[in-house]
Amino acid sequence: MTLAQALLSFAVVAAVLTITPGLDMALVLRSALRDGRGSAVATGVGICAGSLVWAVAAAVGVSALLTASATAFTVLKLVGAAYMLFLGLRMLWGVVRGTGHVDLDAAPRTRGGAWEHLRRGLLTNVLNPKVGAFYVAVLPHFMADGVPTAVMGLLLALVHVVESLVFFALIIAGAHSVRGLLQRPVAQRAIDAVTGTVLVLFGARLATSR
Repeated sequence: MTLAQALLSFAVVAAVLTITPGLDMALVLRSALRDGRGSAVATGVGICAGSLVWAVAAAVGVSALLTASATAFTVLKLVGAAYMLFLGLRMLWGVVRGTGHVDLDAAPRTRGGAWEHLRRGLLTNVLNPKVGAFYVAVLPHFMADGVPTAVMGLLLALVHVVESLVFFALIIAGAHSVRGLLQRPVAQRAIDAVTGTVLVLFGARLATSR
């Protein structure tokens, strides 16, 4: 398989994965609707950085070790599940208490800071061993002839990252177009209720996965 063939073939697979509704999409959408474009961009960059971490780990064999070791996989998945449950339950608790209203016209400093959103996106992906399992399972099928494995793994991950960033940009632009409707506290609580529920469900699913 040539380099061009490998990149194009993987781009199709990565595109399907990117547009499939999931935790990453929920986090970016929630940040865009609740906290504004800057926070949503930071969340998306954090998620993509997490993907790059796993891609590099897959290239050097760390992900393969996690896939082969039941103990290592279990420890990481429980830590990741606990983190997702923490985020989700904190959002749901804010909904119950009726707190957490965000003024979308306020200065960025009132929105938690870009670093907080970047860190949230990064940790959500890094602490999810299934992301690593995906790269371990998929990347070997798209290795190009004559290209070092580590280099090829990084190139494929960059294809995934670029597609994710483009998709996240579309989500953020769409959310920004309806930001005027989201000043209402009831709308913001609904966003947190949905996103918190998604996080709790993903955390519970990860904790019980084999």
